[in-house]
Amino acid sequence: MELPNLLLRLTVSFFVLLFLTRIMGRKEISEMTFFNFASAIAIGEIAASLVVDDQLSISNGIYALIGWSLYTILMSYLDIKTLKGRQLLTGSPIILIKEGKILEQALHKCRLDLDTLKAMLRQKDVFSIAEVDFAIFETDGKLSVLKKDSGSSITNKNMYKVKNKLIPFPLEIILDGNIKEENLINSGFDNNWLIAQLQRAGIHSISEVFYAEVQTDGSLYIDKKV
Repeated sequence: MELPNLLLRLTVSFFVLLFLTRIMGRKEISEMTFFNFASAIAIGEIAASLVVDDQLSISNGIYALIGWSLYTILMSYLDIKTLKGRQLLTGSPIILIKEGKILEQALHKCRLDLDTLKAMLRQKDVFSIAEVDFAIFETDGKLSVLKKDSGSSITNKNMYKVKNKLIPFPLEIILDGNIKEENLINSGFDNNWLIAQLQRAGIHSISEVFYAEVQTDGSLYIDKKV
């Protein structure tokens, strides 16, 4: 490709892309949903092809950029104006924790596991699931968290006061029906104690428990499988 032709393609691509991104608005950056992300990549790829692919004519490259941008603007219009269009393009927020209860099917639907959920909660300065009243997985992949009122965790039906024992931070004891032996030992309790507490809560098998953790005050948070 000759230098004058390359400079021409580069200039045309740059200013056409600049013009189109201004028309499409700032949502491409500030509200980066999966569709916005994919659309931005596609537009960038077309602009790059216009610069380096001499088999693609300048006019066809411009038509492709304009066409893709128009489709993006149309989809954004549907997103704003219609509920069905919004759900089609961005989906709907999904409740992962409701009234302190982990919704396992919602986790599976979002392709999340407990470790990922807990990591997202820690990013919200929440270090125990027992602190959470509601957690919602937003369409942009972020987690919104509503904490329980102070003191509510003590009276919550999933909390079982066992004894006055201070632990530095909450420790997960059961994860998806499996006992975390190391955490149980670090909490200062043993299997006999755990089985006794589960029986007090009306649970007769470890396999019935989706998640359980010992709180800093020695109370036990239990989330049963559905």
